[in-house]
Amino acid sequence: MEVVVTKPAARAAVEAARFATKTVGIVPTMGYLHEGHLSLARQARTEDDFVVLTIFVNPTQFGPSEDLARYPRDLERDLTLCREAGVDLVFSPSNEEMYGPDFATWVTVEGLTEGLCGQARPTHFRGVTTVVSKLFGICRAHRAYFGQKDAQQAFVIRRMTEDLDLGVEIVVCPTVREPDGLAMSSRNVNLSPEARVQAPALYRALQVAEQMVRAGERDAARVRAAVEEFISIQAPLGRIDYVEIADTRLIRPIARLEGQVLVALAVFFGDTRLIDNVILQVS
Repeated sequence: MEVVVTKPAARAAVEAARFATKTVGIVPTMGYLHEGHLSLARQARTEDDFVVLTIFVNPTQFGPSEDLARYPRDLERDLTLCREAGVDLVFSPSNEEMYGPDFATWVTVEGLTEGLCGQARPTHFRGVTTVVSKLFGICRAHRAYFGQKDAQQAFVIRRMTEDLDLGVEIVVCPTVREPDGLAMSSRNVNLSPEARVQAPALYRALQVAEQMVRAGERDAARVRAAVEEFISIQAPLGRIDYVEIADTRLIRPIARLEGQVLVALAVFFGDTRLIDNVILQVS
């Protein structure tokens, strides 16, 4: 496995692979890898000849009051996990390498970024789409792998890729969960012991929504209220940022469930913000 820290070195390694007619898969991450990230790398390993995993804690997707400084980092541990997962190239640039002193260009996807996480974090997706478009330009992958846990992010990146004709296939893989149902996240390490006990209630609340829909409920307000009530009872340490039900094309709130819908939530435990979701096919 090769580890590079500069854009020219990453480009050269990928170009060599492409010159050898290898297909390239990329897994963009912010590091502190867990089984969710590794499942993406293993999926890429089964589908691509050359697997690139990027490790970059992107400062432009954090707001001024968010947890950039607290975001966990352990590069040596990450590299060991990458080797075990069969990654061919790790690209781990510095902030200065990715954003020069005169950096002035941003990629913005309108509409899809305004609700859910975008409402509470208005500059977040601008940072995500900008850094991902840069990584796509540097690494020139055929496929890119993202987890459903960050469903809105995956939908936004897919739209960006289609609209800008970037030629990258976006592969969205299932959310990987702890045995108790909590969606795996690098931020889970920041939960207090008490919060960690209550946090799995988020997924159980989403399961409540699934059960209601299977039983015939189609009123989004009633489903949303049931999810919020479940969280308030089962996870009293949690502070709900949002519970929303949206269509999966425009990521806009809907009043009645039909077609493919996204049931998504974000909840704070102290300063740690957790997100989760389920995608339902409603007939």
